[in-house]
Amino acid sequence: MPKSQVSPTTGVSRRHGPVAEGLHFPSRFVSGQMQAAPAVAATPPRPFGSLARATPTRISELATTTWDGAKVTQLQRGGATAAVLQYLDTFRGETWQERWDNSPLGRGEISASMIGNSRSTGQSLTTGVRSLFSLRAIRPSLLAFYRHTFNNYAEAFIVAQGDPVLDKYAQDVAAHDMRWEHKRRALFDVCCLLTVQDVALADLTAESLLHHGHETRKVRSSVLRPGKKDANLFPGRAAWQVLHATGHFAPNVPATMREALHRGQQSVEQLVDRYPIRNRAVRQLLLDYCTRRRADTDYATLVNLVLAVVHHFWEKIERINPDQADLRIAPEVYATWRQMITMKDDGTPRAGQDSIVIGVRSFYYDLHTWAAEEPERWAQWVAPCPVPPSELRGLGKRRRRINERSADRTRQRQPLLPVLVDHVETRYDRARALLERATQAEKDEPFIFNNRAYRRVITDADRKLQRHGEVPVRALDEATGEIIRVTAEEDNAFWDWACVETLRHSGVRIEELCELTHLSIRQYQRPNGEVIALLVVAPSKTDRERVIPMSPELFHVIASVIRRLTRDGRPIAQLSRFDPHDKLFSPPMPFLFQRQLGSSRAVISIGTVQKMIERRCIALAEEHPGFRGLKFTPHDFRRIFTTELVNSGLPIHIGAALLGHLNVQTTRGYVAVFEEDVINHYQTHLQHRRAIRPEDEYRPATSEEWTEFEEHFDKRKVELGSCARPYGTPCQHEHACIRCPMLHVNPKMLGRLDELEDDLVARRARAETEGWTGEVEGLDLTLSFLRAKKEETKRWTKRPTVDLGIPRPRSASGRPDQP
Repeated sequence: MPKSQVSPTTGVSRRHGPVAEGLHFPSRFVSGQMQAAPAVAATPPRPFGSLARATPTRISELATTTWDGAKVTQLQRGGATAAVLQYLDTFRGETWQERWDNSPLGRGEISASMIGNSRSTGQSLTTGVRSLFSLRAIRPSLLAFYRHTFNNYAEAFIVAQGDPVLDKYAQDVAAHDMRWEHKRRALFDVCCLLTVQDVALADLTAESLLHHGHETRKVRSSVLRPGKKDANLFPGRAAWQVLHATGHFAPNVPATMREALHRGQQSVEQLVDRYPIRNRAVRQLLLDYCTRRRADTDYATLVNLVLAVVHHFWEKIERINPDQADLRIAPEVYATWRQMITMKDDGTPRAGQDSIVIGVRSFYYDLHTWAAEEPERWAQWVAPCPVPPSELRGLGKRRRRINERSADRTRQRQPLLPVLVDHVETRYDRARALLERATQAEKDEPFIFNNRAYRRVITDADRKLQRHGEVPVRALDEATGEIIRVTAEEDNAFWDWACVETLRHSGVRIEELCELTHLSIRQYQRPNGEVIALLVVAPSKTDRERVIPMSPELFHVIASVIRRLTRDGRPIAQLSRFDPHDKLFSPPMPFLFQRQLGSSRAVISIGTVQKMIERRCIALAEEHPGFRGLKFTPHDFRRIFTTELVNSGLPIHIGAALLGHLNVQTTRGYVAVFEEDVINHYQTHLQHRRAIRPEDEYRPATSEEWTEFEEHFDKRKVELGSCARPYGTPCQHEHACIRCPMLHVNPKMLGRLDELEDDLVARRARAETEGWTGEVEGLDLTLSFLRAKKEETKRWTKRPTVDLGIPRPRSASGRPDQP
């Protein structure tokens, strides 16, 4: 194919984006919404005037007197500066900058420590280089700057500038809410940028900070740390936060560097041009078609449409027949294409062939329909659809096979769910208890936890943080010699537990989990004072909001999350969440599933939740054979939740409402039971409902009906606790509460469960003595249910109490009144 006909797709990664010059890996942060560009100063800052042609004595004196300190330190600094200037004087040039550029130091080939250090010359020449940079005598390249490791460069640079704007920035960094190491980084990144780009802080822009980040990544990945994981780190994120919060950036600048770096939604032309289309006329047709469809669909659907029609269909058609100029596809070409899409590009079998075929068929039929309305635009492209009707035969059968595989997947994972739940609960309980015990220990103090010997340790890196009161808790396992990051382990264990518990008790989709906010929690108070907690699920897949009554277990998890996010006395941080489907950032909202990531807080992403669950399954596989080669996904919890609801007697149409399904048939596909049982159960419910409900059933509720509705909650209260059956449904198990999965046992009734167990054991012994075999079988079943409920209730009594506090009435000013 001639180069002139190839679309500009070189270096494009379908998942991560293009590969920039100087990078050796694809990244979605190569180009964003904002164009990166270095800062430009109308007048380069020179705090001591121009030192380009100053004498070595003059510059050495400034290096000696500009910074305070011990006399010997000042003399050593001046001597190191003079030694560096003496070295530069051996290279040609009229100014110090020219000599620097012509030296190996200026080219970034060596560092000052290779010229002389404290052992060889009696002084560190790195200190001299730092002085030259801070005095603005030399402007280094980014590579030459990063060749050196400076001690306290930001502090030295700020003192030398005498810039009130820079001094104010240093104060803002100190007051900003972030950890000490991130504050230090925010100062260093800005001072490095000002040095390399030779500007003052007043000249710094958001574009220049992005440029500094891009160039730093190139230097690290190509020269300084090729192949290292930290070479991909993007500097300037903490500095961006401070500069945005203090109003240094324009109001239209995004609040975070990540948001500015992200490319966001691409245009139709950009989406189509990701794939090389030889024929320019067909390319224009595909652009027009996708643009027309863009008006009535969302962005995620548009991306899939382009993938199906442009990549999977036409791009492959041109591979088979490079001279194809219209949509009239020959049967042999279609047969070859049909065989080609059975395999993915990586050689693995493709499971979603039907969606591609249906997309191509819709493409042809859309053109037929539009040609009748606008023949001058679409008629020339009308052609017989190459997809024969026989391709769609058996589609229903293939979809049933998919539902069968999903049901089988649910049946495999349903008995393993209690094992996973117990694992995350035990891990969180242990991590929380270890953190409490290790926090009480002093430095190097040994202690015993769970019959294992530990010792509280503070590493060298922690000692720097100790002065700022931010030391993370670490403990040394005396048996293995491993240093455990107790604080980080407890945080990871908590979010693993919170995600698993929320997914399994609510049945929400993974997108809905990540979108839960503090505003999602509502309550309904009955006239008798009883409060019913509700969880409002924001519209996601079906664009339909729904309300879920929270069980005590779900409410405990949500309350624990809120308490964790507000434990420092501050409200939940309002953050913008990135939608991976629509490629957009949401307005700032108090999302519940957020955590500290580096210098800022961020909403936990969908991929992070999936990775959390995957790691737990891998850990369980070492001790439980059922998890070997098996993994849970967030949607597995939703399917198991649906199966347990319907199998416990909940009408399937109510389950559909709780899950947010627009069609009951969708809910049926989630239930892992025999098809006949579902149909019979549903038909029986419909017949009963039609018999007792009038035709005008959606009329306003009368006072008698509303009273009946409220009394329903009183009737759910039983001896051992409360029944969770929904309104309008009778007791499905003839009030055999011990066996009923809808029974929630009150922890106060544990003693009563012990009495019932003793009675059942005695009755079973009598039945064995008398030979009542049928009675023994029934008693064994009741005993198994009773013991399971007792264990579940005991487990919940071990959970820590979540104190959300008692809200105080607000005054007219909007602040809580003081007690």
